[in-house]
Order: sequence, then C-alpha cells, then structure tokens
Amino acid sequence: MLTNLQRDQGNAPSRPAIEEVEEEGRLILRLSGAWTTRNVAEVDASMNRLGGEPDGPIVLDLSGIERMDTAGAWLVDRLVQRASASGRKVYIQGQSASMEVLLSAIQEAAERAKPPEPERRPNFVIRALEGLGRLVYAGFQDFLGAMHILGATLRGGQMKLGRGHSINLAAIFHQIDRMGVGAIPVITLMSTIVGAIVAQQGAFQLRFFGAEIFVVDLVGILVLRELGVLLTAIMIAGRSGSAITAEIGSMKMREEVDALKVIGLNPIGVLVFPRLLALLIALPCLTILSDFAALAGAIFISWTYSGISPASFIDRLHVAIDTGTILAGLIKAPFMAIVIGVISSLEGLKVGGSAESLGLHVTASVVKSIFVVIILDGMFAIFFAQIGF
Repeated sequence: MLTNLQRDQGNAPSRPAIEEVEEEGRLILRLSGAWTTRNVAEVDASMNRLGGEPDGPIVLDLSGIERMDTAGAWLVDRLVQRASASGRKVYIQGQSASMEVLLSAIQEAAERAKPPEPERRPNFVIRALEGLGRLVYAGFQDFLGAMHILGATLRGGQMKLGRGHSINLAAIFHQIDRMGVGAIPVITLMSTIVGAIVAQQGAFQLRFFGAEIFVVDLVGILVLRELGVLLTAIMIAGRSGSAITAEIGSMKMREEVDALKVIGLNPIGVLVFPRLLALLIALPCLTILSDFAALAGAIFISWTYSGISPASFIDRLHVAIDTGTILAGLIKAPFMAIVIGVISSLEGLKVGGSAESLGLHVTASVVKSIFVVIILDGMFAIFFAQIGF
C-alpha cells in the first residue's frame, strides 16, 4: 500500500519541458508538463531565446501541457509576440478549451497595455485651414449672440421675460457715474498728453518748411475727426468693458444669472440694458471732453515750443475746421459705445464656472472691443471720404 507521501509524489505534476523539432521548414515546439507559476521559471530562458530569427513558421503544440496558469500563458504569448514581430507566422494547436480562454485573456491584456500610437498631425496647410474654419465659425456664433443681445436691448428694459417693460433709472445713473464720471481724470490726462505730443512732433517736422502755423490744422483735424473718439473708445474698452465682462461673468459663475431667469427677470434687461445705455450717454460726453483736453495740450505746446499764442491758435483753428469736422468724430461715439457694450456683455455671459474662464473672457473682451473699434473707425473714415464729409 502506498503511503500518503508516495501518493503525493505520484500525483505531483511533471516539470515543464520544450521539445524542438525541425520539419519541412517549420519549427515545431512541443510543450509538455505543468506550466504554472511555481516552476515556469525553469523554461523562461529557453522560451526567451526562441522565435527571434525569421527562419520560417512556428508551430506550438500544447497537447502535452498538463496544467497552465497565467504565468505559463504569458510565456507562450510572449513567444508569439516576439515571433510575430520578427515576421514569422505562429500556429497554435492542441490547446484545451481552458487554455484557449486563458491565452485569449492574456493577449487582450497585452493589447490594452500597449501604448497608443501617436496621433499623426496633419500638415501645416490643413491645420491652418482648420484653424481658420474654427475662427470663422466662432465669429459667426459671436455675431449671432451679439445680435441677440442688441435686439433684446433695443426693445427696452424688459425687466420681466416678455411681460412688461421697466427702466431702472437708479441703475442707469449709477453706471453713468462709474463709466463716465469716474473716467474723466484718466481721459483728460491721456488726451492732453496725446494732443501735446502730436503738436510737438507736427511743429518739429513743419519747421523745416517754415509752416509751423499749420500744426493747428494738423492737430485740429486729427484730434476732432479721429484721435479724440478713438482714444476715448479704446480707454473705455479697457476700463469699463473689462469691468462689464468681469461683473456679468462673476454673476454667471455664481449662477446669479440663472437665478434671475428662475424668478422671471430678463438678464439682458437687468444687467446689459443699464450698462449699454450708460455707455451710449457717457462715451459721446467723454469724447467732447477728450477733444477739449487734446486741444488744450496742443495749445500749450504750440505756445511754449513754437511761439504760437493761444489767440493765434484759436483763430487758425476756426479756419482749419468746420462743423463737419466736429460731427465726424462725434457720430462715431454712439456706435463705438454699442460695440463695446455688446461685446463686453457677450463675453461676460460666456464665462464658465472657473476663475480661469473669467480671466480668458475678460482678456477676450478687451482685445475684441479694441479691435472692432479700430476697424469701425477705419470704415467710418473710408465712408466719410467717399461722401466728401
């Protein structure tokens, strides 16, 4: 009678082995024994050297394997991958159903573990066209949003969603105080310095031709038609436009805009209408102030640098400009105010839920407003030149 130890030894699985046979140009590998975690290290080195040379197909005969676990299946899959990479075909035969399931699982896991192939970037022309298309589409969407805001604003206060109109005078005067009265010091200082610089540089160049008196014409036409309104609009875009975007954007982040909709109020009427109307009132007034400040700076520099007295400057100014020159600058102011207010409000309503989004849209608001204001000024200049105004 066999003892328990003898029975255990008799039932113990045999050690893993590999038999290599060359037959008709094929390498036949007959695997036998127990390919388990406990003893698979014995054939690791042998399996590692096989399959690397492209010498023909390989046939893996697994019929002699008594037992196989994940470690053994991984060795077999590693051999298959190495042979496939070297261009050799591998055929597996004699596997049991459980071995087939295990080998499939190991192969799927190996495929998932492979790093993804780097995405092939298109050439420069395709990327440039793609960027242009995205830019045009984004511009079209911004245009639709701006027209929606402008149309809703032109209908009036609209405090209730489609149910009545109400104009909050207190909110409008508060915004005029912030955007108009609060901007007087910086607009006055900036315009005075710019007018003085234009007068000094103009006088310096005209001195070579003995025509310093014409610096009055230069300053008067340039400031009243172009620089006064343009510099004021740019300053308002950077000062008040960014504030509008930041205020509406922060309310959007805290979901206060959604809360207005929930209680039946129109966010355009509550938030945008007072600010846009305040800009329409403040920007023309600031333009007039900017014109006077620039002319004052030019008078001072012309007096001290070129010896042109204030009385002579004003007399020459009456000859150089007319009512059309003044109106050419003032007509632009309301349109620039609308552009700044609509773009700033639109960017504020596009803010997401993060501080980074707020910063990006404030930056975009200032850049877009200044860009469109300059384009608008150029279009007015061309239009006025065509009609002789």
